[in-house]
Amino acid sequence: MKEFMVRPSVYKFDTVREFIKDFDLGKEDFILTTKPVFEFHLKELNLECQIKFYEMYGEGEPSDEKVEKIYEDIVGTPKRVIAVGGGSVLDIAKLFSLKRITPVEDLYEGKFEPIKDKELVLVPTTCGTGSEITNIAILELINKGTKKGLSCDEMFADAAILIPELLQGLPFKVFASSSIDALIHAVESALSPNGNEITRIFSYKAVEMILKGYILIRDKGEEYRSELLGDFSLASLLAGIAFSNAGCAAVHALSYPLGAKYHIPHGESNYAVFMGVMNNYMELKTDGEIKVLRTFISKILSCDEEDAFIGLEELLECILKKKKLSEYGVSEDELDIFAKSVMENQERLMKNNFVELAEERVLKIYKELY
Repeated sequence: MKEFMVRPSVYKFDTVREFIKDFDLGKEDFILTTKPVFEFHLKELNLECQIKFYEMYGEGEPSDEKVEKIYEDIVGTPKRVIAVGGGSVLDIAKLFSLKRITPVEDLYEGKFEPIKDKELVLVPTTCGTGSEITNIAILELINKGTKKGLSCDEMFADAAILIPELLQGLPFKVFASSSIDALIHAVESALSPNGNEITRIFSYKAVEMILKGYILIRDKGEEYRSELLGDFSLASLLAGIAFSNAGCAAVHALSYPLGAKYHIPHGESNYAVFMGVMNNYMELKTDGEIKVLRTFISKILSCDEEDAFIGLEELLECILKKKKLSEYGVSEDELDIFAKSVMENQERLMKNNFVELAEERVLKIYKELY
């Protein structure tokens, strides 16, 4: 029985220029990035690669329609696909490494098999998704009105590149929401029934690094994050290794209808439902791995075990203020629709829950967060 797998190869560079030189980027390479990243980090390097900008194909989170539009504009068949950006950019690039991706909805519905035919290099510019190390691509499927993940070994990158320099320009809110996303990856993979003693090494180390970093930022101020970017990029990668093996669960599942309907950034939509899910887990079961997690968090936060989640919520509020669902424009009538959508479309995630959550419980969580 397979318990653990790590792919791809991981590289670390101090600067973007070192990465470009080492990987010898050229005419046969296709780069997907954003205009700001290009202007700040890539423009002066005079690359001969084919380059497309993610935001030129529409605002918001990645969708099947956006993928189709970018795919139409790729000239020829590149030898390598290189993504430099946040999780949305990296996820879309995974699809472009496949031989066939259209119709994208059919690919996500399993109507044809994914076949990889290009080398894939992923370079994150945030410290949250861990997408560089995973084989999962999350898209909004427009016709279905929700987000859905496609997971297959063909979408593992050949190389994951860590360059802390790329995180220097992140606005604090983006840094906060993306790193909270990494924390949630670590927590969900720690609690997943598919986790084991190997995956939890990565889960708990990521939790430790992120929470200790948050304590320093709380005490020293927002600007102190610049001293911790290497730690946060590594923590994101470690959390990615953990959840690519053990899986994410209800937090992600409940966040997807919110992100799809209201275009809330992924990390922020996860944060909106995070503690609601944790508190409901605790109502159903207080022993097992959730007790281990609470003990672990309480030691980092220097509080009693029973106050661990309270202390965690207070610390996260210092980093990023959490909004109620109603503050995003969600109507109370939609909560039942969201709960049904979770049960119908997110089985891949819900099977990884710490304890089973029925539709009634999912609706209860939404109502408590409203």
